[in-house]
This record gives sequence, structure tokens and C-alpha cells, in this order.
Amino acid sequence: MLEIRFHGRGGQGTVVATIILAKAFFQAGWQVQSFPFFGVERRGAPVEAYLRLDKEKILVRTNVVSPDHVVVQDRTLLSSIDVTRGLKRGGWILMNTPSPPEDLGRFRGWRLACCDMTRIALRHGLGTRTHPIVNTTMTGAFAKTLAMPPLEALEAAIEEEISVNPKGNVEAAREAYNEVLLVGEVD
Repeated sequence: MLEIRFHGRGGQGTVVATIILAKAFFQAGWQVQSFPFFGVERRGAPVEAYLRLDKEKILVRTNVVSPDHVVVQDRTLLSSIDVTRGLKRGGWILMNTPSPPEDLGRFRGWRLACCDMTRIALRHGLGTRTHPIVNTTMTGAFAKTLAMPPLEALEAAIEEEISVNPKGNVEAAREAYNEVLLVGEVD
């Protein structure tokens, strides 16, 4: 079983991203669970969401405490939240950032992937300049980082789930898929 924890802020589409990925993985033959964890429910507040994947039936019904991988949709969370909490060694940390953070040492033992999801989202008109919505962009970077789900399944899930500007959302996901920088294991 694979468990992934997503860190974002209210209004960025973190929960919707896990739903899109769950649909894409389900279409690709996986068993899935997708669920959020909310603290303060307001725009800009930290949000966590979880995704479980397995080829077998998933019987676990708890929060994800030891994720295999972590996704960070807002790099400002790095200063207030330990995004590596419980993260298994060798797991991926996918970050919304134009370049790897300067303090790479804090990610020692994990693999790092970076993508400027904000820039891509803005280029495709997703959200506003002050509140870009990076969820579909992130799903494309995620698919490339983990080499799954298939891009076609992801595109179909985006078209099914997103009613506003589905074409722009699919294009943003494709662009992030092609632009994500897989830094690899941090020594």
C-alpha cells in the first residue's frame, strides 16, 4: 500500500487534487481512499489531505501517519509545519517551488522534486494572481514524480472533476508533468 500526505492552504484545491488523483488511479486499476483533515476551515489556513493506493482492497480507515510520499502545495508551509513528519526514508517530497530550497540538508534521506506550479497555474488562468489554484498543476507533477497514474487517466479525471476551464487545467497538468525537476535523493 502507498500512502501520500498533501500539505496546502485552504482555497488551493488540496482536497480536490486528492480526489482527481484517486479517480485517475481508480481508472488505472487501483483501490483508493482519499480524505481530508481540516483544522481551521478558512481560506489560507493549513490543510492536510491523504491518498491511499493499493492493488488489493484497502481495509485501513485511519489518518496517514507514516506516508510514503509528501506533496507541499505552498512552500511557505515549510516555516511553520514539519512536512517530513513520519515520512518514510527514501520517499518523495514534491514541492511547489521554482527551484530546490537552499537548506537542502533538512531533506537528507528523502528524494526531492520541485515544480513552479504557481507560475504554471497563473499562465493557464487558474485562480487569480493573488490566489492561484495549483491543484491540477500539482497532479501533473505528481504523476511524473511517481511515474503514475498514467497521464491519460489523469487528464480524464481532471475533465470529469473540474467544470471551470477544464482545458486550461489539463494543459497545466501536462506542462507540470513535463517541467517537474526530479532532484532525487538528498545526501
